[in-house]
Amino acid sequence: MGDWSYLSSLLDKVQSHSTIVGKIWMSVLFLFRIFVLGAAADKVWGDEVSEFYCDSLEPGCDHACYNWKFPISYVHYWVLQIVFVSTPTLVYLGHAVHTVHGEKRMLELKNDGSVPRKPRYTDDRGKVRIRGVLFCTYVSQLVFTILLEAGFCVGQYFIFGSVFVDPFFHCQMSPCAEVSGAQCSVSRPTEKSVFIIFMLVVSGVSVLLNIVEILYLLCNKRRDARKKLRGQQYLVNVQQYPINRAWTPGNFPMETVRTQEQPLCDSISKEKDS
Repeated sequence: MGDWSYLSSLLDKVQSHSTIVGKIWMSVLFLFRIFVLGAAADKVWGDEVSEFYCDSLEPGCDHACYNWKFPISYVHYWVLQIVFVSTPTLVYLGHAVHTVHGEKRMLELKNDGSVPRKPRYTDDRGKVRIRGVLFCTYVSQLVFTILLEAGFCVGQYFIFGSVFVDPFFHCQMSPCAEVSGAQCSVSRPTEKSVFIIFMLVVSGVSVLLNIVEILYLLCNKRRDARKKLRGQQYLVNVQQYPINRAWTPGNFPMETVRTQEQPLCDSISKEKDS
């Protein structure tokens, strides 16, 4: 298995630009796909060609039957799946970095001695806010990821057939015997079947996490819209019915107290003189 460090470093940068559900999806991708594929899958499928056997003496029969049964190696197919599934996320990362840097340059040009403006796509800690154009890009990459995951799962069924690897199968491909064919056997069929089911389950979990993340983003967007609407309604009510701050508790003007106490003191003094 090749070196995944470059792809891992790129996907690690996405975590600072994604939601909490996106971080969980990234952990699933790293731990249950890349790590398992690099650590165990190569050993399981390492002898898939050398241990593949057909009971025919025809030259080239083994290779023809193997190519017919496995048009592409499972490991190579999963590598393509990981690369293609990660591509929409990397596209979002590039767009997010471009948008944040463009906003920083624009704010530096506008804040020349004037009142400083707050950035729209980053908070005080420098974390990216998924809103506006970034929101559309983020949701789009989630939709494309779901479609790619589902497409690869369906493609795996049409290419390889059942998820269970048959230990024996009958092959009638040329140059095997045209009448009787050849009986072929596959090494470690049970172990390979377990790995195939495991990778399909991980794909299903990935799709589920992407759907949950879309719902999470939509709920947050709706909640922010409600807060904004309440703030606008409050401002409208304040403008229509202004609050008299002079009569609020703790903010009572002393001049009013003195003007109210002065007539009372004058009346008391007059009664004493009389």
